[in-house]
Amino acid sequence: MSPLPPILVRLSYAGLIPFIGLAILVQVAPNPVDYLSAESLASYGAVIISFLGALHWGACLKQLGKPPVGDRWIDQNSWLWGVIPAIIAWVALHIYIPVGLLILASILIIQRNIDQNTYNYYFSNDEARLEFMKLRNRITYVSSACLAWAAIVIIASQT
Repeated sequence: MSPLPPILVRLSYAGLIPFIGLAILVQVAPNPVDYLSAESLASYGAVIISFLGALHWGACLKQLGKPPVGDRWIDQNSWLWGVIPAIIAWVALHIYIPVGLLILASILIIQRNIDQNTYNYYFSNDEARLEFMKLRNRITYVSSACLAWAAIVIIASQT
């Protein structure tokens, strides 16, 4: 039996629906729906990236009011990493959409790689952490592929 709550797994997979649906619309919908779908996909990607960064803040809130633990990640870097992806995602929303989509896809993968090495600070159970990272890997790769695919479709349609 999985150490993850079923609702966590269901909500995580449900979070892929906008990525997949909007990426398909970017490819098959007529103009201007394809453009609006691309904008919506970029916005949704930025929201998810911000959410994933905020997980670090949420995990660190339990340390508030306690003396520093003496670990640079917990005492300082996790707070910074909690906001950096959101700032980059916000910038990605203000540039040429295909480039922004590729930046968002890249951020998701970079976040996943960093989080893989930092979640050990937050999980008290290794089995739960490993199971969560398996889930996170699947979600990250599908969402990143959707963002990248939409970018490729847009670029190909303009040539």
